[in-house]
Amino acid sequence: MDRVMWLASQKAVVVFSVGSCCLCHAMKTFLSNLGVNYAVHELDQEPHGREMQRALARLVGRGPPVPAVFIGGKLVGSMDRVMALHLGGDLLLLLRDAGAIWLLPSAAGRKTPL
Repeated sequence: MDRVMWLASQKAVVVFSVGSCCLCHAMKTFLSNLGVNYAVHELDQEPHGREMQRALARLVGRGPPVPAVFIGGKLVGSMDRVMALHLGGDLLLLLRDAGAIWLLPSAAGRKTPL
């Protein structure tokens, strides 16, 4: 658990992923399309990946625990939670407050400074 929390605190946005997970791929693509510079930890390639998966399952409250997204060092959750925040209009604000993005998209498709 300590390793997960330490890694999650090292960057504004951290994604814990598994290479073969289609939802993980979709999450990384989604964040990239928003212009988020995030860190990703592929648990199937990490030396302590299985331990970290178990810790994330306890944090998320279910398994499989990936993708697990942390913003500003705090667990946001998996794909469903991130999408709910996005649809509710809160995700971009969380990302801005964490320093993960500098510009918010405007209604006209232009970038608006924060």
